[in-house]
Amino acid sequence: MDRVNIYDIPTRLLHWLFAGLFLTAFVIAKTVDDESAVFSLHMLAGLTLGLVVVLRLIWGLVGTKHARFSSFALNPADLVLYIKGVVNGERRLWAGHNPASSWAAILMFALVIGLMVSGIGMAGGNEETWEEVHEVCGNALLLVAILHIAGVVLHTIRHRDPIGLSMITGAKAGVSEAERIADNRAGVGVIFMGVLVAFGIYLNQNFDSNTRTLNAFGTTLQLGEDEDGEHGEAKGGAGASERDEDEDEDEEKDDD
Repeated sequence: MDRVNIYDIPTRLLHWLFAGLFLTAFVIAKTVDDESAVFSLHMLAGLTLGLVVVLRLIWGLVGTKHARFSSFALNPADLVLYIKGVVNGERRLWAGHNPASSWAAILMFALVIGLMVSGIGMAGGNEETWEEVHEVCGNALLLVAILHIAGVVLHTIRHRDPIGLSMITGAKAGVSEAERIADNRAGVGVIFMGVLVAFGIYLNQNFDSNTRTLNAFGTTLQLGEDEDGEHGEAKGGAGASERDEDEDEDEEKDDD
């Protein structure tokens, strides 16, 4: 069966960068102590993930046919019919995003925005205010991602239709030739990748690994414990103890 090109390169690139950055940030958050220097990578990955979502939102407005949000199947009735079809084995073909993947994408974009806002709030010094929101958004995003993957696997097994491959190759089988996109927009993919690399370089140049602070866009964000500050306090504490001991000795001499 002929396969028709559906998803352009920018869509596929941002899809896999989204997955990789979220997985990186989530694993670090759950396995690395926030006092570790490695924990700063959690926040740097999260900021980059936020830019990926911004680029995807832009591409959802101006991209090729099946990248645009106007092509997403967001009618709740279609979602119900799609789920019933997967359970009953009744297949209905969707050229682009099916109802389940459409809703999953929208939810994941919204949750990443919540993560980015709450993460910046925490790093800006309002940890108590934003910590719970950040954790809820992170766990919710993981749940939606797992359900999305489970849905892709179930669809593939139920209908013998490996739809997950379409986000690798860009092509789908059994789709009308009229749904084919004329151009993969490789140039836009290169531009997006360049923007993300430049953003990563900018973050690296403005990140102080000693104090673990990021000075970016006129804002200072604390991406972990200030090791120098801790050491300074320790030194200050030791110095204070020595001064106290000297004062005690002087007092004893005066008494004598």
